[in-house]
Amino acid sequence: MARRKDLGEEVRIVLQRLIVIARLPRGLADRTVVGAHYEKLTFQLNKQYKWDHVTGLLLIYPSCVLHVVESSGEVLVSVLKDLNDMQRQADCALLEAPKVVFMAHNPQSRLFQQWSYQVLEAEPEAKRLEEEEKSTETLVCVVLSALQKLGEHLELSKAPPGSVLTETPELIVPQKVINKLLARDELQTPQQHLQMYNSPLNISTDLTGQAFQSSCLTMV
Repeated sequence: MARRKDLGEEVRIVLQRLIVIARLPRGLADRTVVGAHYEKLTFQLNKQYKWDHVTGLLLIYPSCVLHVVESSGEVLVSVLKDLNDMQRQADCALLEAPKVVFMAHNPQSRLFQQWSYQVLEAEPEAKRLEEEEKSTETLVCVVLSALQKLGEHLELSKAPPGSVLTETPELIVPQKVINKLLARDELQTPQQHLQMYNSPLNISTDLTGQAFQSSCLTMV
């Protein structure tokens, strides 16, 4: 539980973790522009919410992205609003069809000590997912389990995420899992998530709108 001072009073900051995914446009020649966009947004949020330090990791695959953001609820809502605004722009060519995979409320600790992004190449053959159909819950658990293992590895090694992922690519969430999740209607869009968040009649402790009850979700 972090703390900040607001108008001379100490205010508790409840840490939350947001995981979102999106497709990359086929015509996007330089994937680093996505990283640059979120690097700028993170800088602005850290400047605006000085006591709500933003940490996380943006993985930019050849065809999609996986973004983990850790901070206060206000910051995470700002990230979702930015995604939503991006979709409203007719000339937007950064991300397509974003979806909220999971939001953890008051996790025990951060998975990352800073925010960074990594541009990934095609995943190795060892990371291929089995061809049989997986449930949405199972796919979400794959993502959460991989991120948990990555966070534990980073905690032990003290190395930056980029070097860890380069040296141990088996810690990378498979791109095929992300693409399968992007095709699932159970996951909310940022707009749907924000509508539920802002509606006093639909307040829920599970802002993902999902009914994932698997024990693997308790790891996050």
